[in-house]
Amino acid sequence: MNKLLPTSTAGSLPKPSWLAQPETLWSPWKLQGQELTDGKQDALRVALQEQQLAGLDIVSDGEQSRQHFVTTFIEHLDGVDFAKRELVRIRNRYEASVPTVVGAVSRQKPVFVDDARFLRQQTKQPIKWALPGPMTMIDTLYDGHYKSREKLAFEFAKILNQEAKELVAAGVDIIQFDEPAFNVFFDEVNDWGIAALEQAIAGLQCETAVHICYGYGIKANTDWKQTLGSEWRQYEAVFPKLKTSAIDIISLECHNSHVPMDLLELIRGKKVMVGAIDVASHSIETPEEVAATLRQALQFVDADKLYPCTNCGMAPLPRQIARGKLQALTAGADIVRRELEIS
Repeated sequence: MNKLLPTSTAGSLPKPSWLAQPETLWSPWKLQGQELTDGKQDALRVALQEQQLAGLDIVSDGEQSRQHFVTTFIEHLDGVDFAKRELVRIRNRYEASVPTVVGAVSRQKPVFVDDARFLRQQTKQPIKWALPGPMTMIDTLYDGHYKSREKLAFEFAKILNQEAKELVAAGVDIIQFDEPAFNVFFDEVNDWGIAALEQAIAGLQCETAVHICYGYGIKANTDWKQTLGSEWRQYEAVFPKLKTSAIDIISLECHNSHVPMDLLELIRGKKVMVGAIDVASHSIETPEEVAATLRQALQFVDADKLYPCTNCGMAPLPRQIARGKLQALTAGADIVRRELEIS
């Protein structure tokens, strides 16, 4: 984009109450059959309008057609049994009932391509589409077949690459891979996680991003954050290798976190999506609070490489709160944009 400080969301937006239970992750759909298909498209239109009314520069589907950012993709693949579930510890911090890998994983047909094509028909704005990253996918499953996190991750990377190429053909401008697991399994990230991510982006004719956050604003995540101390330095373990990777954009959590802003020095030269909106709070930021976060980031990120966004997805938030936060994001970016233009 030519515009300075282009704004976007990191991921999900709240779903309408007629589609799914508000403020709930993994909420069952309230519709079925063709009504569900139509309802998802209606929700996508609403999510797009919310972003446009807030003034976002880069739009997304708001993940309106997905129950969850990982499992909705996985449920369309062969080799995973959703009826055979195991209780596992995911992100190394909370237990969840997850499906089991029972055979070779494969993708027989596109998962989100029709949704992306539909969104492209609704807007001429740049579109960013989020996919789960390979490491986060394997961390949201029980592997009863490969018995190797690394091997399964590379199999998923190949599948993600197939999907991503078709999304680009459908009109997507930026493919974002969500990898919250990168903030947890540091040795694996550096040994093979980034390599698996590069397998997922191989040959893509678009910009690519990796989103690494501290999770949704749910209790399991907020409780975990309370144990991390006064400085959150997890990014320090993975940024050096990410800087030399083929990924174009690194998306991270900043506002209301304890992430030292000078860690951005480790990825200087990369484009950075700076999380300037706290998704774990119902308090709506003021434009000046957003601007303050962006000014701090600009000490370490060139202005033409900084993308203001939210810390993470906002699916668990009330819709009116999410709406206010998006408006604050764009207003705060406008403040700093004017300051840069004056200077």
